Amino acid sequence: MAEVLEVGEDLGEGSFVTAALEGCRLAGNRLNLDVYPDGCRQFLKLFEKRREEIAQVEFLRLNCNEALIDSTLGSLPVLKCLKSLVLKGGHAQDEFGACQQGSLTTLPQDFGSLLCLTHLDLSFNSFSRLPSCITDLASLRVLLVCHNSLVELPEDFGRLSKLTFFSAMKNQLRDLPWSIGELAALQRLDLSENALQSLPDEIGCLYNCMELDLSGNQLMGVPDSLANLQSLQQLRLHSNLLVTVPASLASLPNLSRLDLQNNRLRSIPPEIQHSPFVYLRGNPLGEPEIPLHCKVLFMHLFFFISFTVTPDGCKVILACGIKFYFPPGAATSSLTIHFQMLSPDPQWVKLRHHDILLSEVLELRPHGIVFQQEVQIWMPYASPQTLHEREVVVRTFNGQSWSDLQTKVEWRGKPKKHMACCSIPHFSWFLVVSRLVENKCSVPSEGTLLFSTVDPSIKVTFPPGVTEETRSVTLQVCVHVKTKTQALITDDPESRAGPLLCLSQNSTVDFLRPVKIQLPLPPGVTGLTLDRSRLHLLHGNLQAQTWDDITSQVVLEFTHLYARFEVTHFSWYWLWYTTKTYIGGIARKVYERLRLYQVNFIALQRKKDPEQVLLQCVPKNKVDPVLGKLHDRYQGPEPSDVVELFEGEQFFAAFERGINIDADRPDCVDGRISFIFYSHLKNMKEIYVTAEVDRKGQAVRGQVSFYRGEVPDNVPEDATKKRRGPDSHWLATLPIKLPVSDHSEPKNGFSFPPLNLGNAETGYLTQANLLGIAGRIGADWQTIGLNLGLPYQQIQRIGYNHREDLDSQILNMLFSWAQQNSEDQNCVEKLITAMKESGRQDIADEIETVIELGRQKYRASIRRVGLDQESNTEDSA
Repeated sequence: MAEVLEVGEDLGEGSFVTAALEGCRLAGNRLNLDVYPDGCRQFLKLFEKRREEIAQVEFLRLNCNEALIDSTLGSLPVLKCLKSLVLKGGHAQDEFGACQQGSLTTLPQDFGSLLCLTHLDLSFNSFSRLPSCITDLASLRVLLVCHNSLVELPEDFGRLSKLTFFSAMKNQLRDLPWSIGELAALQRLDLSENALQSLPDEIGCLYNCMELDLSGNQLMGVPDSLANLQSLQQLRLHSNLLVTVPASLASLPNLSRLDLQNNRLRSIPPEIQHSPFVYLRGNPLGEPEIPLHCKVLFMHLFFFISFTVTPDGCKVILACGIKFYFPPGAATSSLTIHFQMLSPDPQWVKLRHHDILLSEVLELRPHGIVFQQEVQIWMPYASPQTLHEREVVVRTFNGQSWSDLQTKVEWRGKPKKHMACCSIPHFSWFLVVSRLVENKCSVPSEGTLLFSTVDPSIKVTFPPGVTEETRSVTLQVCVHVKTKTQALITDDPESRAGPLLCLSQNSTVDFLRPVKIQLPLPPGVTGLTLDRSRLHLLHGNLQAQTWDDITSQVVLEFTHLYARFEVTHFSWYWLWYTTKTYIGGIARKVYERLRLYQVNFIALQRKKDPEQVLLQCVPKNKVDPVLGKLHDRYQGPEPSDVVELFEGEQFFAAFERGINIDADRPDCVDGRISFIFYSHLKNMKEIYVTAEVDRKGQAVRGQVSFYRGEVPDNVPEDATKKRRGPDSHWLATLPIKLPVSDHSEPKNGFSFPPLNLGNAETGYLTQANLLGIAGRIGADWQTIGLNLGLPYQQIQRIGYNHREDLDSQILNMLFSWAQQNSEDQNCVEKLITAMKESGRQDIADEIETVIELGRQKYRASIRRVGLDQESNTEDSA
């Protein structure tokens, strides 16, 4: 077996080097220097001292994270016997533990003279293009260029006629050269995790290819010529954008695996659907991969807003990541399920104190239908701040009130997501919230003990005879109050507050006997040092809007660490230690502060289209990461100063000083854009704005101001008082500048046609409406284009022509369709249907709202001029 040459510290002198090199020749001429921290320096010294012997090396490995790697490359063409060369990066790690790319971006031109080279590994480097000398390596059989930044391959790549294995995994390849089909000897081709949007027909000429991996790209289709790959055994196409696949793939004689998981397949040819080697999805429920022909069917839905469940049961994945499991027998007959995602409306979604909303509302219809077996549902949610006093639950609405379901939290999927799992007997509305941990128990007449899992020292003791009928009792604790208490009471640094305790029950009748409560003393206070005159027990009403000092009304007992007292009815209880005499008002302020979020407002304009403005309300601790993600595409002023908002509070954005918006937007109220603040959801909207004056000669310097909406019913009184006065509703103002209009070049390189879709009677979609719709489409543009009826070739051409600019892709697709269908009276209905079929119910709803507003305006105008037939009939009568 061949040995590896080891190089000593002293490479210039001594017999060790000579002996080692002699051993190298006898042991296969292998020289592994990538395991040494200065392997390149050692190679250069060896090359200088023993050039003739080094020239005989056949196997060489070097570390491309070293500074001397470029100097070393110049010596490599001398190694005419070299058969295997590994020039990899990834040997060093950054501060976060990630592998660092090597520094190689090119190779010497005479590198192509290594005519004996059969194996070349350039992985984990910084190549954006393969050096032209690579195609001169006529003997090359294995080429690995994984984890680089390649955007293309050489046009003459097919010259590597002896290549049997090529891997360009984890690059940025957008297309392939036609010469790829000339690699007649190729057996394994790995192009996974690139940016390929199409494949050349010539790929069907790889007749000896046995493994083809095209997963993790942006392919919407594959050429029929793949059916020519008669040697193909494994074809991986998962994690693309495929909407269909050729039926002829099922006829490949040697194919043992066709992986189509995580795509956007709308239809599956029967020949493929019934093939046992076809896999249509991954493992969203954490189970082994299950072929389609198994009894429980998987459906991965990206397009439909409904699906059918049979008595056989099925597993379903919605485009938003929500998952269902219908066990066999859950439905007694075939049943069509409809679903939609709704924005949470605070007038309907009533959050309780300290609740945090983590998802939008999922509506499932038909409402109220009862299943024979419970259906399991998994809902993804925004990860809340990890506090042991909080728990995540799924909440459901029965048409009258919200209730919490028994929920299990999981971390699953690819990529991993937080999922809330529960079982439901029927369908209605569902959302995910984070609440204070609830500890519950049933209290019989014999009495019982209830303690908090958040802080086990908090206990409630129910003595015998405390009730005649069994009651259900709930305990919640909020422990993170110390810092905010001290920050608010600056004139009494010794003030302390213990945990907040909330007790509730399912009965309106007080207990028959006193219930004993044990609470820990405030931080820093012990029973030995306690000054009883400074200790106060506060009692809050159920809404926590009033806090009364009940210290003199109860008997307080103390141990070294705890206080104990007895009560007969339940509500909020709070221990304070302070020199203040009247602390009810202070407690209200602290309690209010516990529910407030510090936020900043952001107003940014697209660099390529300043008329598109992004508005967002961001919690203070998330501002920097959010700006970092937006920096490449947007620019604008610094975020606003910090303001404070409640969870679920409404606010408005108004464009002022010469800037207008489309008043027909469904979220526009009296010329202002309406927002609802939820701390863990994206409070973001993109708005197209226009100037009141012609910008041909001058820029418009306007602004956007943010204002509070109506005060929620459950906001403490002190908070409402702060908002009174002449500026009570104003929050912040940020500048917006529309540059001088340049009519010589159309926006985004695309000329928008002056058109309206629809008609006055049924409602128009104006050009401004279409621009607003385009701003919300995002990465779904190709799917929407197909559902609008655009040819696949046209969508591919749009994608290629504007491959550097997503906005231009969207605008070209939408306005191309609009121009072709502007005379069609049903074009608006077609647009709404396409949005629904593409899983974009949100945009469909917005279009329908705009159209309805247009109809109302039209009818109002008809009535004003006296042309309304109904009103004329009434008048004549």
